[in-house]
Amino acid sequence: MLQKWEFKETDLKGSFEITPFFASDNRGGLVKDYNIDVFKSNGIEHELKEVFYTISKKGVIRASHFQLIKQQPKLVRCISGHVYDVIVDLRPNSPTYGKWRGFHLTGDNMKSLYVPAFFGHGYLVIEDSIVSYKAAEVFYGEGDSGIMYNDPDLAIDWPFDLIGGKSNLIISEKDLNLMSFKQYSEMM
Repeated sequence: MLQKWEFKETDLKGSFEITPFFASDNRGGLVKDYNIDVFKSNGIEHELKEVFYTISKKGVIRASHFQLIKQQPKLVRCISGHVYDVIVDLRPNSPTYGKWRGFHLTGDNMKSLYVPAFFGHGYLVIEDSIVSYKAAEVFYGEGDSGIMYNDPDLAIDWPFDLIGGKSNLIISEKDLNLMSFKQYSEMM
């Protein structure tokens, strides 16, 4: 089986849903989810500076995270398991400012999301998961920030039914104390 790269820009300009190169035969398979030249030829300037993984249990929610200083564009892919991944356009002059989109990323579908600078990013873990981040900027703790997962103005429609209800959420203390979208907008 041979599956070629596919780049689909979302309606939040600059963000992409990406199907990676995949080849398989009777030995197994090969997934290539990043190639600088292939990305450039599809209009994405993304040079890696940091690669990391999160390992999360079913029910974990990671709110809409971003860096206020040293924006961290990233390529995100669920290596194993299933996450409902959400991106939020936080570019004040964008026609889609404050809009969000959700995507089911799984180890099986191998899809990636390209999350550009000035976007928030978070996800709900539907099955125990490992998520890969290929970032174009290193983590900068002093600029680390985010918006609450349940912000009423963003009104993200999280599929809590897929984890047995909102009562099964696992959330960090940090994510419980993030700013609101209104507070973010007042800063910009």
